[in-house]
Order: sequence, then C-alpha cells, then structure tokens
Amino acid sequence: MQPSRPRTTTAARSITRAVVVALLAASGLFAAGTGPAAAADGEVSWTVATASNDFGSDRPDYSYTLDPGGRLDDGIVVANNGTTPLHLDVYAADAFTTGQGRLDLRGKDAKQTGVGAWIRTDRPDVTIPPGKTAEVPFTVALPGDAAPGEYMGGIVTSPADAGAAAGQRLGIRIRLRVGGELHPSLSVENLQVRYSGTSNPLDTGDATVTYTIRNTGNSILAARQTVSVAGPFGHWEARAGHIDDSPQLLPGDTWKVSVPVKGVTPALRLTGTVTLVPLLTDAAGSIAPLAAVDGTAGVWTLPWAPLLALLVVCGLVVAALAVRRRRRTALPHGPAHSATPLTQE
Repeated sequence: MQPSRPRTTTAARSITRAVVVALLAASGLFAAGTGPAAAADGEVSWTVATASNDFGSDRPDYSYTLDPGGRLDDGIVVANNGTTPLHLDVYAADAFTTGQGRLDLRGKDAKQTGVGAWIRTDRPDVTIPPGKTAEVPFTVALPGDAAPGEYMGGIVTSPADAGAAAGQRLGIRIRLRVGGELHPSLSVENLQVRYSGTSNPLDTGDATVTYTIRNTGNSILAARQTVSVAGPFGHWEARAGHIDDSPQLLPGDTWKVSVPVKGVTPALRLTGTVTLVPLLTDAAGSIAPLAAVDGTAGVWTLPWAPLLALLVVCGLVVAALAVRRRRRTALPHGPAHSATPLTQE
C-alpha cells in the first residue's frame, strides 16, 4: 500500500485540542523531551493532536487494547503555527521512567522493543506550510507472540533539519494493553540499613534505609511505601515519616529510594522493614491497591559508649589484680628454724 499523502487543512480546526496536549506535554506528563519547540521569537512553532476518527475526537492521548497479532490504524495531526514551512520527523518510541520519576520517550535511533517497534507511521517525515496542519496516519501491528501486559510509548515529532530547534521534541502518549492475563507485581531489592549512633549511652540514633523498587510484573504500577526499624523481636520500633508514592513504573523499571528513620534504639541487632502496596491504575484513572509485599534487612549496632566504659572498668580491675599479685610476691620471708632435736653424749 502506498503511503497516504498528509491532509492539509487550516490550523484553526485542530488548535483547541492541540492546546490541551501541549499543556500536558509541557508539564512532563507525556512529553518526549523538554517540551514544544520554540520559534525564533520564543513562541511555540508547532503543536500535535490526535486525529478525529472512529476512536473519537479531542482525545488527550492514545489508548488501545489489542490481542497478539492484532492491527489498527490511527493518526496524528501536526499544526504549524509559525511563519515558515516546518519539516518534522515523525516516529514511534518506547517509554521509560527517568531518574526524576517522569515518563519520557526514547530517541529516534534508540533500540525499540515494544510500542516503538510495533507502530509504523505512513511516512517518516512531514513538511507543513505555515498556518496549516497535516495528518500523518500510523499503524499498530502486534506480532503473534507479543507478551500480554501493559506497554507505554508515544508518537514523536522533532525537527528533521540538523541544527533546527536541536533536542526539541513533542509527542503524544500511547498506552497499549496486549490481551492476556495481567500479573501485577513489585519487589524490594538491595535493601540495606545503616545506623548512626550517639555518644550518650541512654540516647537514640538515626538509621538510613535504602532499597530499590522493581516492577517485576507486566502491569504499570506505582508503590505506596512504609519503612520501619526495630530491635530484636520487634521491640523499640521506630517508623519513618511520610514517604511519597513512587512514580508510575513500567514493567521492568526500577526506582531507588533512601529513607531516614529517627529515634532508633541501638539494640545490638536492628531489622529494617520495607512494605510496598502496589497501586494499579486502569485506563479510566481509577486506582486499586493490591496485596502488600515486604522486604527486610538487618544490621548490628553496638552501643560504643557503654562498651568502652565496660572495657575501661575491666581494664582497671585487671590492673588492680595484677598490682595486688605483685605485692604478695614481694613480701619478705623470716629465717628458717631447724626442727632437728639435740642429742646427748
């Protein structure tokens, strides 16, 4: 099939829904990069929006459910708000969670394994006259062995001309549910507890609990977190303060966490416990908490001040006994007396 030519219309028809997408993109909800590209005078030079078709109109993003081997067609509308022709690359990309907890999209030349590999645009680029829009169709085609689960990606637009608004990208999120059983699951990995004591033997110290949250299932999940540190048999438990929920983690993604815990009693052996409640968000935005998972790790804590005092006392006792023993050994002894009786001649 020959790629269909982009349809060119006036920019006014799509500007309303494009503004919604641009605002969400600027907030980092599903923007691919640093936000909309800016023209030389600082104004936005283009916007993107979902096409109006059987899937609906004025959609904030794309959301599909397909079985392995399934196929569907959709489109993206690009509006040129500038005063010169606009030449853009148009491509699909996989999503990932950044170190700041935002969803971003991989670059054009990055290896794509999910959404970015299963979606093909009818053409790799588009040129739009000033004040016009162009619709670029794309096809979602799943392989027959596509694994069940939730996938995230997007359709991305970026300047095709080298040096033009370098690094600027604007995209629309795609959430894809591949038919089959869901297995939402999180795990706690690399859990460690570090303790900082005090010089006062009757005082408490601080602990730091570090761990990694891994999405080990096939659903997009966030995690509600609680952390505590306790002595043997759960005594002297100290709980961490409020911890924000983790960001949405894609299947296979990880998120590193470090939590301070104050008022920890140095009870020789401490156990840190992390409890995660997976939060599953459906396509309608409803959040369902799932069964909690735990992770534990221990650390030895020696109360150094009392131990040092005990060692000093023991050293003084040993020294005193040694002095006493030397004194006994140095006492003088009297002359020896003969016990042999005298004999008469």
